[in-house]
Amino acid sequence: MNNSWNRFIYRMGSPIYDKFFNSGVFLNARKQIFQSIAFNNQQKILFVGVGTGADLELINHNDLKITAIDYSPDMLGKARAKFEHSTITFLEMDAQNMEFENESFDYVVASLILSVVPDATKCFQEMTRVLKQDGRIIVFDKFVPKNEKLSLPKILLRPIISLLGTDIGRSFEEISPENIVVEEDTPIMLNGMYRKIIISKIY
Repeated sequence: MNNSWNRFIYRMGSPIYDKFFNSGVFLNARKQIFQSIAFNNQQKILFVGVGTGADLELINHNDLKITAIDYSPDMLGKARAKFEHSTITFLEMDAQNMEFENESFDYVVASLILSVVPDATKCFQEMTRVLKQDGRIIVFDKFVPKNEKLSLPKILLRPIISLLGTDIGRSFEEISPENIVVEEDTPIMLNGMYRKIIISKIY
């Protein structure tokens, strides 16, 4: 995967993205992610890889200080259209090279982005960099189960699925930086392939 290919894939997929990833089991999973998160209007919140804004629809965004970035102008355009009368700041930006100062955000929300970016380790490092000392990163994504190897069928399918702009073979433990603490790691769907992970920083 690379940024140019991903931009092409998500331009093609933006008209139908919500039909697959903002409905059914994915919608229920997203609801589980946010039902226990108590955002408040004193916090600065960053949505990394916001896509069509599916996560934003599940929170009381009107009362919050939200910045939302995505590398795909087509996906970002869908999100902007949904929230054109909101106070959300939408920015076209590469999650692997964010244009924010260190420790800028109280929360960083990363839904289905670490399995999409070409360099997940660099993206994770950037999310940690822009997180405040007492902040939290909320991850919802698919990973190889902890202490398990990728199955043979998935090994064979991995390069094919990567052409669709996502990687089914990434290990959370391998891509995560050293200066974090995992506060919660909960299986969400598909026998634990998709997980909700809450992270804080170590100093």
